[in-house]
Amino acid sequence: MQKINHNQLIAQLRSFRQHLRKLFKSYSDSIIDLIDALASNSNSASSPVELSLSPLFERTHNSVYKAINQSFNFNDDKKKKRKKLKNLTRLIAEVTPQPEKRPFYLFTTDITPHPRPYSPTLRERSYIYQANTVAGNKPIGIGHAYSFVSLLPEKESQNSAPWSIPLSAERVPTDKKGISVGINQINALMSDESLPWHGKLSVLTADSAYSQRSFLFNSSKHKNLVVIARVRSNRIFYSSPPTQQEEKKRGCPKKFGERFDLALEETWRPPDETTEVKSTTKKGRQFTVALKAWHNMLMRGTQQEQMYKCPFTLVRVHVTDDTGCAVWKPMWLVVIGEHRGRISLEEIYSCYRQRFDIEHMFRFQKQRLLMTNFQTTEVKREENWIRLVMLAYVQLWAAKELSNYLPRPWERYQKQNNDKIISPSSVQRDFQRIISEVGKPGNSPKPRGNATGRVRGQTQTKKAKYPVIKKSKKSNTPQPLAA
Repeated sequence: MQKINHNQLIAQLRSFRQHLRKLFKSYSDSIIDLIDALASNSNSASSPVELSLSPLFERTHNSVYKAINQSFNFNDDKKKKRKKLKNLTRLIAEVTPQPEKRPFYLFTTDITPHPRPYSPTLRERSYIYQANTVAGNKPIGIGHAYSFVSLLPEKESQNSAPWSIPLSAERVPTDKKGISVGINQINALMSDESLPWHGKLSVLTADSAYSQRSFLFNSSKHKNLVVIARVRSNRIFYSSPPTQQEEKKRGCPKKFGERFDLALEETWRPPDETTEVKSTTKKGRQFTVALKAWHNMLMRGTQQEQMYKCPFTLVRVHVTDDTGCAVWKPMWLVVIGEHRGRISLEEIYSCYRQRFDIEHMFRFQKQRLLMTNFQTTEVKREENWIRLVMLAYVQLWAAKELSNYLPRPWERYQKQNNDKIISPSSVQRDFQRIISEVGKPGNSPKPRGNATGRVRGQTQTKKAKYPVIKKSKKSNTPQPLAA
């Protein structure tokens, strides 16, 4: 890998920030200041308005909300929104690295909750999944949910920081499911010819929620995409039917073979491929990962989603320690795609393990980038804020090679700039110095006087309150035809 000198790194970051400023037509300087203040926020601000106190934000606190409101203002123009979000993804793709060790791009997708239980004037709130640490409490919250698609860069070593570069962030509407929103995001990323991974082998990892046939069937339409999704241990699959039948019978040929119940080991046929991988944790604990694969497996579909045309590879992951005892419950993975045979079992396991890096990104955005701290009654402003948080995280990734490791006073055992692990928090700690060296692409603010304010005696109407929407399953009863 060719190393880039310091001046080239500064020129690349400066070019990225200039293109980022051109992405916004109005209030571009205020938006850049807000993103810089957000990226340099190291537990100093607890709300967006406190970002105006940052040295990188050269304007007053009123500009914070103007920047949020005008950053992605589409005025209900779907065509304009689609074009601007496509330009945003292309800009982020400029700082994403190309794979060198592995022959494919690695992506992941997941949904994160945005709880808003005390906002009755906010539209389209619904019951969402929210993890609860208290035993016995149901994992249910009230608010919005956002679907993210991220690119997972290659790791230099096992101790590398868990980076996950977000490419797309969309709110899940109340009339749609998170899987359908994820399908639209994947289709937009895979069909754009200007993106560097177009037409190249790509791998998408996802949890068990994305192992439904609707997501797998739609994702299999992309010839260069391979999906690795976890499945529940009570699913039922089928082997491919035999190619030669003894007696040719009338009717449709057989589409499914023998039954394969994940919960009943006696229904399993011998695996087509097996391998073992040795793994060592950071604390030096030795693990043995046994991988078994069954090729050309099938699942039941519908008349619209004919899954018998989409064979997949079923992988069983069983991890044991040095004594031979099982460490975790065995895990089942589905690998579907036309080029799934080009990915080895060891690569399948390592790709799914790296999927959890998106969880670290969610935690960092909520703790350090104030992702869920913006309280507003406008849904569009909340969506704008989520995208600004995403851009702040991308800026940290773009500036990571310029950062210096600055340990805390109680971390004296760690030497500065010596075998450092470049994590998002370490880049954020040094981001203010980086910007002072790179410079700002915008103009300095010009004072324009004080606003006149409200007219004496003017009153504001109270905002309407909206009920919490409960999503219901689609009914299977046929609808009456129109006369």
